[in-house]
Formats: sequence, structure tokens, C-alpha cells
Amino acid sequence: MKAAVVRAFGEPLVIEERPDIEPGPGQVRVRVEASGLCHTDIHAARGDWPVKPDPPFVPGHEGVGLVEALGVGVTHLSVGQRVAVPWLGKACGRCEHCLSGWETLCEQQVNTGYGCDGGHAEKMLAWADFAQPVPDGVSPFDAAPLTCAGVTTYKALKVADVKPAQLVAVSGVGGLGHLAVQYAKIAGATVAAIDVTDEKLRLAAELGADIVIDARKENVGEVLKRHGGAHAAIALAVNDAAFEAANSGLRRGGKLVMVALPAHGTVRLPIFDTVLNGTSVIGSIVGTRQDLAEVFRLHAAGRTRVVSEIRPLESVNESIDAVLRGEVEARIVFDLGSGR
Repeated sequence: MKAAVVRAFGEPLVIEERPDIEPGPGQVRVRVEASGLCHTDIHAARGDWPVKPDPPFVPGHEGVGLVEALGVGVTHLSVGQRVAVPWLGKACGRCEHCLSGWETLCEQQVNTGYGCDGGHAEKMLAWADFAQPVPDGVSPFDAAPLTCAGVTTYKALKVADVKPAQLVAVSGVGGLGHLAVQYAKIAGATVAAIDVTDEKLRLAAELGADIVIDARKENVGEVLKRHGGAHAAIALAVNDAAFEAANSGLRRGGKLVMVALPAHGTVRLPIFDTVLNGTSVIGSIVGTRQDLAEVFRLHAAGRTRVVSEIRPLESVNESIDAVLRGEVEARIVFDLGSGR
């Protein structure tokens, strides 16, 4: 099988042939149709974060494809069924976090494309209990970005406890942000979209953003405060200054929900203002299996639109460079032999 492999941190990925893999107990083998390129894949390939993967490895945690083989004990999935394989490759199922509906905080979790090989390959293994069935009518090219970009922003809005008529700021309108705008609108919020490119601000407006803020020209905090201040700011831009700008636009009692993970990122918080205004800073990491099932149901019902550019896996290094240069409107999805 063909795979894009990280051989060494900071080096271009290598397209190579690998032997087929057999599923172990509780696993399935998936013939990948589509695999989204997330900024996390780039961090993984560069070894940016304190906890690093072990090269060689195959990145990718937005893999969608057809179940090709079942491991021992797998009875709830069938050969030929389309599934998505998310960042949460598996969790222990026994700890306090798992048992209380916060499996994404499990300390024993294994992350797809980081702690095990991921979806930037023609075939991959997945733990069957965490391989999410994709509803009929949802294409693999839409399902792939929803598997991370979708569920991550959907969960962030849940964490923010967004309610109808509240003002929600979405900082960074890209692969995640264009979906965050839509989920906030579904929740009934007034949405302020923040970015630094004309194309992404136009996209946000097309997707329903009520306010667009060009952070190159406008003071984000001042604009948000003119509209009463944000009840919640969803921080998706991979930039320390963008976090601080979003935080400055919160109203009293507002919430800054941190999602993006800049390498070595730090944020300066004004203690006096944070205490006096009763604002909160919250981390939100991906979403649970239930969250992803809800994301898929919303898309199957026609409530969301995925903006993506489909490319061959062989373009992986050029695609990474395009993401880093800010040239990608929303999401790149690799076509791995879907027949499209």
C-alpha cells in the first residue's frame, strides 16, 4: 500500500510502499478513500509539541474509507461499511473521564496519526469501537474534514454553552473556522468572523457571518465591544496574538475557548480584567464519538457545507507548504483511490 511517511521531524514526507496490515483483535482494516490535511498533521511532522510522535509514522486523523477486514471480536461493523477514523483512536473506557462522557481527556488514549499510523495512506487500522459510521449521503470528501475540523469546532461551541442571540466570535476562518461559523449560526448566535485574508472573510460572510473583522486593519477587541462584547470567542487562529485579541473583545462573563495549538504558544492574560469581568479561559480538545455522530447527522440533513480542495496524496509536501503560506481557503483533502 502507498503511504505518506514522516521519516524525520522537519523533513519532507516520503511517499513509499508498505506491506498490507492485518487487524488485531477489536480492530478493522480500512481502505481509505479520503484523508483531510489538518494543521495538527503539520505539527506532528515537525515535532512541534512537547509530546512527540515516534518516526517513522503515517500522519492523518481525518481518514474516511470502507471497512475491508474485521479483527477478532468485531461484530458491530461490517465489510464494505464506510467509517471515519478520528483523532481519538481509542480510549481506555474505564477511567473517570471516559465514564463521565469526557473520553477525550482519557490519559490512556491513543491518537490517530500521532500515537499510531494514520490516514495518509491507502489502508489503515482502526479500533472498531472508535471508527465512526458515516451516514448514507455524506461523501468521504465531506466526511473527512468533519471528522476533525467539524467535531472540534462543534465541541468548542458546546463547551462555550452558546445560546441563541448571543454574540460568538470565530477567530480564524479556515478549515475549522468555516465550520465554526456554521455551527454557531445553527445554535442561533450572532457571529463575528475574524481573519486576515480577504478570501476567508468573504467565505465567512457567504456562510452566514453577521460581522466580519479584518484583523489587519481593525482592532478586534474594540469592534467586538462596539457590538456589546462576545459571549464566547472560539480561538482557531494558530497565532498567539490572535488569542489575546479575541480575549480583549469578551463581554463580562464571556468565555475564551482555546482550540488552536501554536507551537510553544503562550498567552498573556490581564489578571485584573479577568477577575473583575468574570471572564473564563477554557481549553477544548476535539470531540467525543457522540459529538461526531451529531456532526454527521447535521451534515446529512443539509445543515452544513464543507469547503475543501481535493488533491492527490503525492502532493502532500506542496499541500503542507500551501497551508503554511495561508493559501488554502479551508481544507485540503487527499483522494486515495476513491474512483472519483
